[in-house]
Amino acid sequence: MDFEQILYEKENGVATITLNRPERMNAFTPAMLQEWAQALEDARTDAEVRAVILTGAGRGFCAGADLRGESRVADTARSEGPVSAADHRNWLRDSVHHVPRQVTLLDKPYIAAVNGAAVGAGMDMCSMCDMRIASEGARFAMSYVRVGLVPGDGGCYYLPRIVGVAKALELIWTGDFIDAQEALRIGYVSRVVPPDELLPGARELAERIAKGPAVAIQLAKRLVYRGLTSDVEEALEAAGQAMAVVQSTEDAREGPRAFAEKREPVFKGR
Repeated sequence: MDFEQILYEKENGVATITLNRPERMNAFTPAMLQEWAQALEDARTDAEVRAVILTGAGRGFCAGADLRGESRVADTARSEGPVSAADHRNWLRDSVHHVPRQVTLLDKPYIAAVNGAAVGAGMDMCSMCDMRIASEGARFAMSYVRVGLVPGDGGCYYLPRIVGVAKALELIWTGDFIDAQEALRIGYVSRVVPPDELLPGARELAERIAKGPAVAIQLAKRLVYRGLTSDVEEALEAAGQAMAVVQSTEDAREGPRAFAEKREPVFKGR
């Protein structure tokens, strides 16, 4: 698989997607979005991949859409006359939204290693991850309001589920930047580490997860997200079904056996 605007690597059960337009702070283009979605699809369908890391090259994580480049629907449609509301809606649906749709299908852990600024749609893309580890130099802003826009890439869906409604609205309405420590305080990120420890730390965590019982880890992710929109009876029913599945796996037998033998379990993901 050849990519031009991202880097995609797989090692020790972990796939790493690196947004690779450092000269533009990894602002995305239609080409990058297509490659990003393809990498997520590959990670989802590759049984050897147990966890996915998302990060950025250079100083920035992701500056959102490249407003000066090919990503603007106004630029692509200018020669054909005025751009309608439907044009804007369709551009989002047919380009940017490919990424969150692939994320929705990904039942493997998806970890952001935030190396720098995550702004606007870049923060939305960060919010799609299951958890976020931030460099001390990371900064975050829901900057849409500064250019008269609303979050178009799922930010109004994801952010309140991470930091709560009131804080999400504050960030969306003001467009203010927050630093890594403030992001940690409000629960947006799980850890803040020195820059040189960011990727090693994210990989260590991802590889630790990758060594776990894959079926149980993936079903637990599904249960958590399903529980956000379920009542307790639906959640308990789903948990019972998931438990019936995992109890039939080899890993569910290996775990107790390893405990009894006082050794580390060797999970095979089946």
